[in-house]
Parts: sequence; C-alpha cells; structure tokens
Amino acid sequence: QVQLVESGGGLVQAGGSLRLSCAASGRFRSINVMGWYRQAPGKQRELVATQPSSGSTDYADTVKGRFTISRDNAKNTVYLQMSSLKPEDTAVYYCKAGVTTFDYVNNNYWGQGTQVTVSS
Repeated sequence: QVQLVESGGGLVQAGGSLRLSCAASGRFRSINVMGWYRQAPGKQRELVATQPSSGSTDYADTVKGRFTISRDNAKNTVYLQMSSLKPEDTAVYYCKAGVTTFDYVNNNYWGQGTQVTVSS
C-alpha cells in the first residue's frame, strides 16, 4: 500500500502565496508521475500540474506562470508553490502519484486533499 500525506493548505488573501507538500510512503518499486489536482465546489476535479520522474512538467493554462511544481525524489515528495493566488484558485487540492509495485503493477494513489481558500 501507498499513502500520500498532503500539507500546506490554508487561508490566504488574493495575491498571496502558499506551498503545498505531498509525501509518499509505503512499499513500491518506483514513483512515476506525481501531480496536483483540484476540485472546487460544484465542479469536476481538474489537473493543476504534473511532473514525471524525469522529463518536463505540465501545467493547466490557468496556473501557468503562477504555480511551480517540483519533486524531491529522495524524499518521495512533491511540492506545489502557488503565487499570485486568485479567489478562483479556491479548491481542495489533491496529490496523485503513479506508482509501480514490486510486482510491476502500475497503480494510481490519491491523497486526502488539503483546502486552499483565497479571499478577495
């Protein structure tokens, strides 16, 4: 089993910054893609940013230039630095990890979510 624990959410004023962290633990052969998704009330969950174990990152158009995803592979941790936050960024943010088990099975795991609220 793999557990993802997120932290760093909270309440911030528009224009402010927050940094989210997501640490993976458990037994697995490797972590492939790690990423962040978000879900606002009444809306579908959407991709925010993803980063493979090697290769280029991918961002939603709505966050390009404001959010930065990064990984510390030694710590199995992914971060999301969010700057110039807007009220429309308010959502529950979820971490997702694509994992290869010791049996060479690929599974996706989700964190429990962390609330980000941006006040105007």
